[in-house]
Amino acid sequence: MPNRSTTDSSLQLSVWLGFALILLLAPWVFTSNLSMTMLSQMGIAIIACLSYNLLLGQGGMLSFGHAVYSGMGSYFTIHALNAVGQGGVHLPVTLLPLIGGMAGMAFAVLLGFVTTRKSGTAFSMITLGMAELVFAMSLMFAEFFGGEAGVSANRVAGDAFMGINYGPQRQVYYLIAAYTFVSVGLLYALTQTPLGRILNAVRDNPERVEFIGYNTQQVRYRAFIIAGFFAGIAGGLGALNFEIVTAEVVGPARSGAYLLFTFLGGATFFFGPVLGGILMVLAFVLLSELTKAWLLYLGMIFLFMVVYAPGGFAGLIMMNLRVIQAGAFTRLRSLYAGLGASALLMLAGASSLIEMIYHRQLNEALGSVLNFAGMALDTHAPLTWIVAAVVLLTGAGAFEWLRKRFVYEWDLIQTELAQQQAREESA
Repeated sequence: MPNRSTTDSSLQLSVWLGFALILLLAPWVFTSNLSMTMLSQMGIAIIACLSYNLLLGQGGMLSFGHAVYSGMGSYFTIHALNAVGQGGVHLPVTLLPLIGGMAGMAFAVLLGFVTTRKSGTAFSMITLGMAELVFAMSLMFAEFFGGEAGVSANRVAGDAFMGINYGPQRQVYYLIAAYTFVSVGLLYALTQTPLGRILNAVRDNPERVEFIGYNTQQVRYRAFIIAGFFAGIAGGLGALNFEIVTAEVVGPARSGAYLLFTFLGGATFFFGPVLGGILMVLAFVLLSELTKAWLLYLGMIFLFMVVYAPGGFAGLIMMNLRVIQAGAFTRLRSLYAGLGASALLMLAGASSLIEMIYHRQLNEALGSVLNFAGMALDTHAPLTWIVAAVVLLTGAGAFEWLRKRFVYEWDLIQTELAQQQAREESA
């Protein structure tokens, strides 16, 4: 009978093989130009969110300036790409993201020496100050940062290798996919090293770590440098993908996006930021095209997750996986269905009100009728507003009632599972 370690090793190997297979086959399943661009951006976002989670999830360091390191990686990569195109530097384009990684690491060495001297709130405020400083510099030094127009380049530079010149988007995607797979693998391996373990200990109990002889500042500093390197890799890939870098890449909005989607994905689980990176691209590309109020919806989703699922989507998956393995999920299926239906009803009412408000404020000149989700909403008719409000309140009331029943049943199942585990351990 196979032991537990052999089973776990086989499961991990299957997961990594599945991940590689998805990266290889994705562009053959989603073949449109939009899909290819989104897949490329997802790979970049996954690396960026995982590098950020090395600080937040693994080390408990809430940084408000992580875009500095990915952004500087983008700038150095785009300048290196221009140098390659002009013949001043002889490097294959394939290796240029490593220049971005080295740039991100260099700035992490410089700025991290100051920021990691403190922890907690002081660390967060220092990172915010550093981010604002770099963002202000990006608008002042146009020679390097390119001013408001940014810096552009042509990724089809240097000699082609085996017909690969990174002109077609599919070639760029596979370059990003290769860097994504290697980066994810290295970051996961880091979590299994003594540095990764002691970083978790610094997050959980820094006083005890210092008591056993470790320098917590040095542990945070080393993790900060590694996170800066992988953030720079993501930035370098972004420069090759878009062929232009503007001051936005070092701005506070980009840092906030890393924080927001790493949390939504689930900062306490390694694969959580992978989900967060995918959600980031879906929100920025698809949701922003569907509605002008996409940032408001994003904020509402974030608040909803903070209140009801602070572990993020990864936390929800792992909690329910334990229940499924115990065979108790059948007791929750009807409650999940009810919660989903009431949540959709609540969303329909809330989104109708939001879209009508936005229409009244921004598109009043186009008429009073708004076409939303296949419905014609007359923003000048009081009945439309009343119906939307009633739908919202009905959905919210049903959701809260079902949520209380769900919490009761969930707690009961968790108690039974804990008792079963105690009996197995005592046997």
